[in-house]
Amino acid sequence: MARQADQGRSGTAHVIVLGNEKGGSGKSTTGLHIAVALLKAGQRVATIDLDCRQQSFSRYIANRAAWARRTGLDLELPHHRCIELGTSMMVADNEASELEQFSSAVSAVERAFDFVVIDTPGTDSYLMRLAHSMADTLVTPINDSFLDFDVLGTVDPQTYACTGESHYATMVREARKQRRQLDGATTDWIVVRNRLSMLGSRNKQLVAQGLKQLSFRLGFRAIDGFAERVVYREFFPRGLTALDNLDEATLGARPSMGHVTAREEVIGLLRQLKLPLDERGRRRAAARAEWFSQVDQPLVVDDIIGA
Repeated sequence: MARQADQGRSGTAHVIVLGNEKGGSGKSTTGLHIAVALLKAGQRVATIDLDCRQQSFSRYIANRAAWARRTGLDLELPHHRCIELGTSMMVADNEASELEQFSSAVSAVERAFDFVVIDTPGTDSYLMRLAHSMADTLVTPINDSFLDFDVLGTVDPQTYACTGESHYATMVREARKQRRQLDGATTDWIVVRNRLSMLGSRNKQLVAQGLKQLSFRLGFRAIDGFAERVVYREFFPRGLTALDNLDEATLGARPSMGHVTAREEVIGLLRQLKLPLDERGRRRAAARAEWFSQVDQPLVVDDIIGA
């Protein structure tokens, strides 16, 4: 990957954390789409996988690298680190090993990259809490159901009115408080509703109302994410995203209307995240696009990445 430019805010990267204590909410899918979108925008992106056991994020990126090699495609890849699971019989020793790896990974990238995207495990742990306290942008994907809503808050079974906050929400509140005390910065917390039904339903409306009530209480923004589409599941084995070229050479199959709709969906999500793209990254992306539009000219990499 190209050399990294310093980020304007104190020379450190903008940290995006994907967090939710419940698995299967689409953290890894959302995380890779964010990383690829930033890379396509000319930003320098590092990724860190804290889910030492599952490693879905790492496998997604590895699948992308393997598909690029197999097809000869120029697929954007972030600088990636995966924290390895401790193997000691002592829990304290394992936690110390994982913390040392994480500290080393963050130190290596925080001043060399524009963005760091961190995927966290679906369980409460010291590393997961530490990552949350570092977040400039916290993205919490949830499936669009009250089963997943429960990770954030509780509701009255008769009226469906929000009655309280759950363990994860309390943890995030404390992590944001620690962040403010540490450097005065605030964390932009965004709850993303995934696996949305493409049909209207009473459940869909009630979940939306519950999130709106809870957002005022906890201070997050609730936005729509990915609908329930087969194409997102098909992307994983090849490490692809809805932002890659939607042609047969890239997809390995003929594109469908589902691919086009998914791309529009992802672009809408990214706009709502309101991430701080720097101007140098925009110029790099424009320079790369200009070169690809004139394929008869040789690529001078240093000219593009040194813009």
